[in-house]
Amino acid sequence: MSTPPSDADEPIPAGEFTARYDKFVVDLLGAIAYGELSAFERLSSDARYSPTLHDRAVLGKMAVAEFGHYEVACARLDAMGMDVELAMLPFQRMVDSFHDRTRPADWHESLMKAYVVDAITEDFYRAIGEFLDPQTQAVIARVRTSEEQSALLAARLQRMLAQDPRLSSRLALWGRRLVGEALTQAQRVGRQHSFLVGLSPEGTQQEAAGEVARILAQLTRNHSKRMSKLGLTA
Repeated sequence: MSTPPSDADEPIPAGEFTARYDKFVVDLLGAIAYGELSAFERLSSDARYSPTLHDRAVLGKMAVAEFGHYEVACARLDAMGMDVELAMLPFQRMVDSFHDRTRPADWHESLMKAYVVDAITEDFYRAIGEFLDPQTQAVIARVRTSEEQSALLAARLQRMLAQDPRLSSRLALWGRRLVGEALTQAQRVGRQHSFLVGLSPEGTQQEAAGEVARILAQLTRNHSKRMSKLGLTA
């Protein structure tokens, strides 16, 4: 194996690239697994805010889907011979902290959080998928939020805003806070886990940071478009 470069901006030797890529995939799947487990817990808990039993059932169905995504990520980690809990642990504090900082005050904020966080997560999965091997791509495809769920959340939000236009300014502000916290979280994970640096044998820390910045900028643009469709200011 080649001697690891002393300069972080030097190309990664082939042997080290393989090790870094494998670590990246384990980190990615660990982050996904804990994120989906947390989403399941969040949606299950937030369902109590639901104004109707139908709305409660909708969030419950979404929670079940999130738990299924968690099981998909765990199955892949198991197949790789990895300890699922150890893979998730590095991300537990950061994810829990994010949800603590973005605890919804009522049903309206809960629904907006589900929509914003699910949409940003979906955008991230789509962006990262192009860098991955076919097996990991297949896992990512299975944990992505369904178009049906995204459309259902958007339609419910639009109906809610139409029924009470006074919610617009509060939910627009809440949406901005959510996306700001989500992007800060992504940057924090990127710094602590050398995000994306293991995805190319010619890749460097500097190039990986640039790719992360590009992805985050795209996530921000997509969020703005979604808020505009809801009639809200991003």
